[in-house]
Amino acid sequence: MAALPHHIEEVLDAAIGRPERQGSADRPDAVVVLGMGGSAVAGSVLLALANERSPVPVLVASGYGCPSFVTEKTLVFAVSFSGATEETLAAASAAAERGARLVALACGGPLAAIVEAAGGEVLEIVPGIPQPRAAIGAMVAPLLLACEQRGLLPGARADLEATIGQLRSRMPELVDGGGVAAEVARRIGRTIPLVHGSSGLGAVAARRWKTQVNENAKAPAFSGEQPEVCHNEVCGFGQHGDVTRQAMTLVELRMPGERPGEPGKMARRFDLLAEAVGEAVGDVVTVFGEGSCELAAFFDLVAIGDAVSLHLAAREGIDPGPVPMLTEIKRRLHEPAAS
Repeated sequence: MAALPHHIEEVLDAAIGRPERQGSADRPDAVVVLGMGGSAVAGSVLLALANERSPVPVLVASGYGCPSFVTEKTLVFAVSFSGATEETLAAASAAAERGARLVALACGGPLAAIVEAAGGEVLEIVPGIPQPRAAIGAMVAPLLLACEQRGLLPGARADLEATIGQLRSRMPELVDGGGVAAEVARRIGRTIPLVHGSSGLGAVAARRWKTQVNENAKAPAFSGEQPEVCHNEVCGFGQHGDVTRQAMTLVELRMPGERPGEPGKMARRFDLLAEAVGEAVGDVVTVFGEGSCELAAFFDLVAIGDAVSLHLAAREGIDPGPVPMLTEIKRRLHEPAAS
C-alpha cells in the first residue's frame, strides 16, 4: 500500500522522452480495455477520465468475449497482472484475429506472447508487486500515458504528477496506522460496508473499497453509484430496519465539490440519501478525497480505502495476502466437468 506513489512515479520516469505514437490522422475509432478484477479497475479509471477528454469512445470489457465492433481501427488494451487471466487471453485472441491494434499490459506470460505475435506492443508492469490488487497505480498510469501519447487523453501526465504529490502527503498518516483510515475501520467494525461514490471516478473508488474489503479483510461489502442509488436502492431501506441497523454501515466517498453545502446537486443527493437511510443503518461515514485534480482525489480515496481494509483484516486476525477462495475456484474450473 505504501509503495503506491512510488509505482506511479516509476511509470512516469520510464515514459520520459517517449514520442507520440500517432497523430489525429491515424486515430483509432475506439478504445477497448480488456480485463478482469483489478485490471478492469484500471480500465474504469481510463473510462471515467475519457468521458470528459477523449475524442473517441472508450469501453471496458470484462469476460471471455471481445466486443463485436472491434476492427483493425480499434485500439485494444489487454490488461492482466499475471499475463495469464483466461478470460483476457480469450478476448485478446479474438481481438488479434480481427486485426485490432493490440497493446498488452502484463508481467509477461501468454498474454504478452499473443500480443507480440499479432505485432502489438507489450507494456510491462512495474516488477516486484506481490498481488494484482496492489498494482492499481502500476496499471492505471501506463494506460493513461499510452492514451495521452496517442492524442486521446490530454493532461494525463500532469494529473499523475499531482497524484504522486497527494499520495506522498497522505501516506505518513496511513502507514503510521492512525488517522482517517483507522477511524473509519473502527466505525465499520463488524458491520457490512455499503460504499457509495458519485458517477465517474467516485464510483470507481467505491467499487475499489468494496473489492479491497472482500479480498484483504475476507468480508462482505457492497458498492453503489450516485445518483443511480437515489432512483432505486434508497427504496430498499423502507423496511427491515431492525436488521440493517445492526448489519450495515453506509460509507460515502465524496470527490472535490461534493462536500455538504457546496453548490451542485451531487452533494445535495449525498446529504439527502444519508438523511433518508440514516436510521436504517448502524452509521453513516463520510470520507472526502483530497487533491488538486480528480485523479489525485480518486487515488487519495483509494489509499484510504486500502488502509481501511487492512485495519479491518488486522482487527480479525486475518492475513490480507492469500485469497484461497479465488485459488480454489480457478483450480476447480480446470477440473473435468462432473458427468
